Amino acid sequence: MEFGIAMATAADAWKLSERAEALGFTSAWFYDTQMLSADCFVAMGAAAVKTDRIRLGTGVLIPTNRIAPVTANALASLSKLAPGRVDFGVGTGFTGRRAMGLGAMKLADMEDYIRVVHGLIAGETLETAFEGKRRKIRFLNPELGLINTRDEIPLHISAYGPRSRALTAKLDAGWLNFVGDVESAAAGVAAMRESWVGAGRAETDLSATAFALGCVLADGEPFDSPRAMAQAGPRAAVVLHRAADEAIAGLPNSSGIPDAAAEAVAGYVAHAMTYEPADAKYLENHRGHLMFVKPEERQYVTAELIRDTSFTATENELKIRIGDLRDAGYSQFTIQIVPGQEDAIEDWGRIAKAFA
Repeated sequence: MEFGIAMATAADAWKLSERAEALGFTSAWFYDTQMLSADCFVAMGAAAVKTDRIRLGTGVLIPTNRIAPVTANALASLSKLAPGRVDFGVGTGFTGRRAMGLGAMKLADMEDYIRVVHGLIAGETLETAFEGKRRKIRFLNPELGLINTRDEIPLHISAYGPRSRALTAKLDAGWLNFVGDVESAAAGVAAMRESWVGAGRAETDLSATAFALGCVLADGEPFDSPRAMAQAGPRAAVVLHRAADEAIAGLPNSSGIPDAAAEAVAGYVAHAMTYEPADAKYLENHRGHLMFVKPEERQYVTAELIRDTSFTATENELKIRIGDLRDAGYSQFTIQIVPGQEDAIEDWGRIAKAFA
């Protein structure tokens, strides 16, 4: 099983990528969340020139953030710096869009976006819409070598529902899934496998990456210790943010609420309803999303919520859980390293080494 890291992108994320490569991680995924973190392509460009082996992927890029030709150019430019090491991860959008008060984009629009990005990198002349008009476009002088359109840039799709899983299979893409516990993660990969095989693809060809947050606990360390709160608490807080989104704007809450945390989640939702400005409560709701636990939400991020939504356990227990993910069909386990907790990569590096 391969191991990767994910990060709320920093402009100097090359430092974390360089250390991940030294520890044997095979992938570094950069979040595309423009209102919360740094630009993913700026950070990936720096990482490309500071590393030699680790794969660099958008994890995940949101199509509404930039037009398709700009993304195609960015990926091909990055591929010039890191040939054969670039991954195009894409999704309909959660954090990057909800931080602007928006729901997910249409799946059909994402599919067309992928068509244009891949077509341009493949050297095609194709037609797409700009400002309400259809126009033919292509890269005009790739032969100058300013960008790299020769090396493959694999596609990976973040897919949670049956339609997006079907699209992943249709496009022969890698599958990206955010996980918090083994049981639901196993159910997710089983559903993806069903879509994959149903599309006529070989089961063994499915690339499945599990994204998680967590903390490697010392023996006897509580689930809500300062370290666990810093490293895994932001994942638990996502449950709060999703529930608040549903209450504030009617946006779907697909993550569910653990029974043990129902009271804490209800308390946070009531608190979030007081956020200002009244017409943009999402601004404060998503501040720190997947990066840190806000002081006022600390009381709602309980030990039980961290336990039930993240990969937080002792090293031996985590090895068992990650092994279960591997046996369920995941090919990569990716752990997010949160800002200010970069040293946690050393703990996860020990676990990765055990699976080498």
